[in-house]
Amino acid sequence: MNVIEELWWRGMIHEIIPGTDSYLAENKISLYLGVDPTSDSMHIGNLVTVMMLVNFQKHGHTPVALVGGATGRVGDPSGKDKERQLLDEETLERNVMGIRKQLESFLDFEAQENPARMINNYEWFQGMGFLEFLRDVGKHVTISYMMNKESVKKRLKSESGLSYTEFAYQLLQGYDFYHLYKEHGVKMQIGGSDQWGNITTGTELIRRMLGSEEKAYAAVCPLLTREDGSKFGKSADGKSIWLDPERTSPYEFYQYWMQAADADAEKYIKIFTLKGKEEVEGLIAQHQEAPHKRALQKALAEDVTGRVHGTEGLEQAEKLTEFLFGRNTSPESLQGLSKKEWTEIAKVSDTKKLSKGEMDGGMGVLDFLVSIGVAKSKGEARRAIEKDKSIKINLQACKAPDQQLSLADTFHGGFIHVQKGKKNKYIVQVD
Repeated sequence: MNVIEELWWRGMIHEIIPGTDSYLAENKISLYLGVDPTSDSMHIGNLVTVMMLVNFQKHGHTPVALVGGATGRVGDPSGKDKERQLLDEETLERNVMGIRKQLESFLDFEAQENPARMINNYEWFQGMGFLEFLRDVGKHVTISYMMNKESVKKRLKSESGLSYTEFAYQLLQGYDFYHLYKEHGVKMQIGGSDQWGNITTGTELIRRMLGSEEKAYAAVCPLLTREDGSKFGKSADGKSIWLDPERTSPYEFYQYWMQAADADAEKYIKIFTLKGKEEVEGLIAQHQEAPHKRALQKALAEDVTGRVHGTEGLEQAEKLTEFLFGRNTSPESLQGLSKKEWTEIAKVSDTKKLSKGEMDGGMGVLDFLVSIGVAKSKGEARRAIEKDKSIKINLQACKAPDQQLSLADTFHGGFIHVQKGKKNKYIVQVD
């Protein structure tokens, strides 16, 4: 398959300028993706278009990541229901550096034949005056053309309306394409489907400013949703899934892919990995034979987590997954958990709180179980220990109702594992 055929197979093309596929079949090109530096980290919603760039580079084309150091000072109305807060120069610079570091996990900036490049559009906008822009760029695009864009129509109907700043955004993005085309030989732009209007403004600007014989190309990927219709890239509680491990831990990141519905996992394995058609079809068949083993989700989670968080992050995620969901957890396994891992487990478990003052001088196990809510009374706690034999402290059976607990029983001075029966597991965090 050539790159366009592969992207169609992977479900990564929503719209494409006619003739793009035949041109790419005969030419190796430079193409670019605009990356919005509104944060110092990308989230997984950004990965669809990033993986488009990855596929292009795999097929010998040269990827360019264009960060909007200039356009980030303005704001894109596409897909937004209100104008966003503008960022200062220091924040934008920090965001650009953070994005560059994450892109290095996906794009090869050291490739001999077609190394990826990162360009900041502030380079050409910083010295351009307003009158110069109106004279040299604005005169080439009509108001009716700009008003006809879906992003503009939608915002004009919204309560917040549309400022001139945001209205002019498509001209700025269009000029990016023109500049890259003219100065760097970039022939194509890719993006999400919400960017189609901005991207085609660029192809039109190239035609009008450089002549009708000039041809620019474009393709956009579809808006990705989950099987239930909810937005891709959000956790069950509505939080974004970030690539930054300080915002979304490797374990949470790994679990997002592990919890994907079967139909979604079939889509995701094509989009977010570089696994070939034969391997993907093999994984789908394997999954259909034994869905409970979640072969698709596991292959997906391993691939994406390993790429984003490296071997160490993947191993940590798998270790915590085995601890929380595996069947071979032992008292010895608790000893091997770092303080960071205990903290992560506490974040995603049924966690109870106790103060160090309560534990410092020792605490009877009956009082302990009542204090953390595992038993409603000392009598119930005693029956659970003596009659039901259902209480484990740090995975050791609790046999005596007069057992004493202290800070010496905690891991890293702050964590105790409590289990009642086979299914009820708790983490007690002492601080």
